[in-house]
Amino acid sequence: MQSKETINLIKKAKSKNPDAFVELMQLQMKDMYRVALAILMNDEDAADAIQDTILVCWEKIHTLRNIAFFKTWMTRILINKCYDIRKTRDKTTDINDYEEPAVYDEYNLELKEALSSLDEKYRIIMTLFYSQGYHIDEISKILKIPKSTVQTRLKRGRDKLAKNYYGIERKG
Repeated sequence: MQSKETINLIKKAKSKNPDAFVELMQLQMKDMYRVALAILMNDEDAADAIQDTILVCWEKIHTLRNIAFFKTWMTRILINKCYDIRKTRDKTTDINDYEEPAVYDEYNLELKEALSSLDEKYRIIMTLFYSQGYHIDEISKILKIPKSTVQTRLKRGRDKLAKNYYGIERKG
């Protein structure tokens, strides 16, 4: 559920108010970063995906039909941009060529470490569910997969994290 302030910002942004749009994007920045990092596993690529997403959102915000779905709409654009970047990166460089960023950020390090142990199909769903607060139905729509697949991947992702980090075999 979006706040009245966010809804007003979306309405103003749809009217091409640049200040409202900037403020709206700043409110979404942390969530966008988490999603991009879950897919790309690289700070620089995540920043590029976010930048591309912001540009597309500004250019296409007039196409948003229902302001209640702004975050879902924006997240779908972000996911598509992440996949585009990853396709380009995979074609041009070897993953071993990447250097870790020099900036030490304990939260990002722990997040990357935990998420990197998961396959992407689990990682993105875990991020959308736990970090972004999306419901299973919303994740199903964003990723264009059945609700049952989201539920299964969420459970398997939890099980894999429990096994990898705590040595716990989850049952049921």
